[in-house]
Amino acid sequence: MPSVYDFEAQTIGGQPVALNQFRGKVLLVVNTASACGFTPQFAGLEELHKTFGPQGLVVLGFPCNQFGAQDRGSNTEIASFCQLNYGVSFPMMAKIQVNGPQAHPLYQWLVREARGLLGTKSIKWNFTKFLIGKDGTVLRRYAPYTTPERLQRDIERALAA
Repeated sequence: MPSVYDFEAQTIGGQPVALNQFRGKVLLVVNTASACGFTPQFAGLEELHKTFGPQGLVVLGFPCNQFGAQDRGSNTEIASFCQLNYGVSFPMMAKIQVNGPQAHPLYQWLVREARGLLGTKSIKWNFTKFLIGKDGTVLRRYAPYTTPERLQRDIERALAA
């Protein structure tokens, strides 16, 4: 049975990352965008990172330009935007696709593991979130309009498990 630990990604700086380095941690995987109505959620994600990171939460941001072309910049520009505007210190990954034939393998797995509203598989918009337990399995999928603050109780439960 696959888990999140079977996948690799690339940091926004271009370095490979084996997700098995996060074994035993709770992960919050989010497809992000820099010019979206939900972009202010970066502040809430950073707050989750600061509050729960010491307890074992890792927030992973995956920029994506598939929804309204709202993340057109290069990885360098995206990293700078996130740092300057929201003080993002959680790991940001390289820009990826989350839907279609070129979707990153991690996202192909995520959408199979946790369907969206009305059982849909595809990601519908920026800032869709996936909470992954310490065992590497998907616990829950959250819609873009679900603010990071509303995830706190689920994160606390996952950390306590």
